[in-house]
Amino acid sequence: MKSIILTSVLFFAQNLVWGSDQPNIIVILTDDQGYHDVGFNGCKDIPTPNIDRLAKNGVVFPNGYVSYSVCGPSRAGLLTGRYQGRFGFSSNPTLDPGAEDAGLPLDEDMISEVLGRAGYHSMIVGKWHMGSHPFYHPLRRGFNEFFGFLVGGHRYFPEEWVLWDLSEVKQRGDWYRTKLMRNFERVEEAEYLTDALSREAVDYIYRRAKERAPFFLYLAYNAPHGPLQASEKYLDRFNHMEAGKRKTYAAMVSSIDDGVGGVLDALEQNGISDNTLVFYLSDNGGARGNASNNEPLRGFKGSMLEGGLRVPFAMQYPGKIKGGQVFEHPVISLDILGTMAGLTGAVIDPLKPLDGVNLVPYLMGMRQGAPHEYLFWYHGDGDAYAVRSGDLKLTMEGKGGEPALYNLASDMHEDLDLSRSKAEEKAVLQQAWDEWMQDMKFSTYRTLSNDVWWE
Repeated sequence: MKSIILTSVLFFAQNLVWGSDQPNIIVILTDDQGYHDVGFNGCKDIPTPNIDRLAKNGVVFPNGYVSYSVCGPSRAGLLTGRYQGRFGFSSNPTLDPGAEDAGLPLDEDMISEVLGRAGYHSMIVGKWHMGSHPFYHPLRRGFNEFFGFLVGGHRYFPEEWVLWDLSEVKQRGDWYRTKLMRNFERVEEAEYLTDALSREAVDYIYRRAKERAPFFLYLAYNAPHGPLQASEKYLDRFNHMEAGKRKTYAAMVSSIDDGVGGVLDALEQNGISDNTLVFYLSDNGGARGNASNNEPLRGFKGSMLEGGLRVPFAMQYPGKIKGGQVFEHPVISLDILGTMAGLTGAVIDPLKPLDGVNLVPYLMGMRQGAPHEYLFWYHGDGDAYAVRSGDLKLTMEGKGGEPALYNLASDMHEDLDLSRSKAEEKAVLQQAWDEWMQDMKFSTYRTLSNDVWWE
């Protein structure tokens, strides 16, 4: 049924869009970066001139969210434009390369597959984390090129990359030491990880610009996820800071900023900046252990509080979207694919509609108000959850507690529980979440936290 429906509308969509001025699309995703750790959100101790340049060229979303507060499920939501619970991707999967069921389900369309039907060439650079079994390899999920690593994290210095294959893993964390991959092959690499990823992204832009055909680049940095490791090139920029985690973290964010600058420069030098949509965001809030700063939010990665869910979020599309904007209404990472589909005419499976929406009409003033009536979250087995509508957010942090109601317009730190004074509003949010949750599934695969597949 799916193939019949898609085939029936594909011809129309292609003729509607192909041959027109389709935008190139780039998603730059960081890992465990704090809400406050970019200049456009007020950071003072870590200069981010290039990330801020992107934001100044376009739109800042101070109420920008991801769909999960941990990296694997969050990325699954971004890559499908659908709440990951709809297909049971509700925890980080095992990294066992023999686990055939531990990955993003093959019957779910990813951005690369959706855009491929609209004539796009695509590349992923960096972290995959959507399944380590060969079934789930990026080149089998619509991407044309891949440079990076399949697992959920990595060490940063090439001399530590000593494993040629996941089959060599002998203990937890060994997967951080695998050699990088180019397409299906393991390769030797000499550069600091973030620099290598940035280099490959810039090279891809130059190569695709010569083709004069639309492309999609998913630049999925591992930084500033632990382990905290930075090269002297970046550490030297922060000699005024005391040695310690924050200094190394700052250096890692600075390496990302250099990479963003390289991407923006490549677009400008090839004359394609105006026709390229670029998103920048983190996959979840800053982690408790990596010295990130989520101020003025409370909570960290893994939490249903704002510090786990609200992230640095900006975009630019200079040829279409006026720069210097601040869009205050809540948006979510699911909207990235919704926006892409709206701009490109890419075919979406009607049996699996997107939860994200096209943000462009809101940013161009063609539509008013909030893109979403509700945004929803849950974590793990569903005992921790949240729902936001307007300024009100219902937050349940876990077993044994009671959900609390906050007004985020006046209480971003989620300190004052309004459950008693706004009991009716609380009941409405709870009912909305209960109804939404009926369509969600929990993961059935082995998870990263409880698996010892190497034994």
